[in-house]
Amino acid sequence: MGVTAPTPAVLAVDAGNSKTDVCVVSGEGALLGRARGGPFHPHLVGAPAAVTAIAPTVSAALAQAGPVEVRHVAACLANVDFPVEQRALEAAVAAAGWAPSQEIVNDTFALLRAGVESGRGVAIVCGAGINGTGVREDGTTVHFAAVGQISGDWGGGGQLWREAMWWAARAEDGRGPDTALRTALPRHAGLTTMAELIEAVHLGELTEERCLSLTPLLFSVAEAGDDLARGVVRRQAEEVVALAATTIRRLDALSEPIDVVLGGGVLTAGHALLMDDIHRLLADTAPLAVVRVVDAPPVLGAALLGLDRIGAATGARERLRSSFAVPRAGL
Repeated sequence: MGVTAPTPAVLAVDAGNSKTDVCVVSGEGALLGRARGGPFHPHLVGAPAAVTAIAPTVSAALAQAGPVEVRHVAACLANVDFPVEQRALEAAVAAAGWAPSQEIVNDTFALLRAGVESGRGVAIVCGAGINGTGVREDGTTVHFAAVGQISGDWGGGGQLWREAMWWAARAEDGRGPDTALRTALPRHAGLTTMAELIEAVHLGELTEERCLSLTPLLFSVAEAGDDLARGVVRRQAEEVVALAATTIRRLDALSEPIDVVLGGGVLTAGHALLMDDIHRLLADTAPLAVVRVVDAPPVLGAALLGLDRIGAATGARERLRSSFAVPRAGL
């Protein structure tokens, strides 16, 4: 009996601040293996250590896939904001020896590729943080540093719950106007007053996950009519639109239709006030933009980029999308 040749494949990696998803996809678009691991923090531990930390997740996906010949690694990674970070991670992934070639890009490219087939468009991610990317047909790319306040960023779940607490704290001690957040936030945490909640957060008695759970509550209070909460939601919409419209302008695409793909937990949660404001504000600043909300797992976009790089047939991409049970985002 002859030995079966290994299946040509792509290794796709989506690594973020909270989790890492890895997929192994055949050249025909079959999903062969998939695994999930922990966070990816090269900015804290260095590129080699960060890649070493996700290696067990890669190994688990490869083990599930069976005999494969990985020809390319497509890695869409958080915390790849500067060329020096990209070069360091390219070297670390190459040293891991997973494939003879690799492409390392910011994780916003995964969302963009999951939402469009042409490779042209704008992607805005608003999850724990906020970031944006834009690409033209000729390869012109627009991106932002997206490392927090020092790079001009505002919003995302990691900031929104703190913003809600800021207003609620000032309402309780008299420095600011009253808001339903003053009672809603501590009640959500099983506490009685903002003073108790502030103390619990300060002393580390609330996990990061519990703190982040205050962000959906902000939207609920806003949708119930609280003016201050509505103002915070409006500010988030303005920031999303500022990223999108600026990207479109820098791509010199204001006078032509262009897809704006929205993703990340804050934008896929279906908050009506937020989405209504985004649609209205973007229509004012970039009237030809076509908004698409894509809740496909970003690793799908990474895998599609991998298939693009190895020249897979169009049918492979359709097969891969169907494996994730994700519609084509209105394409």
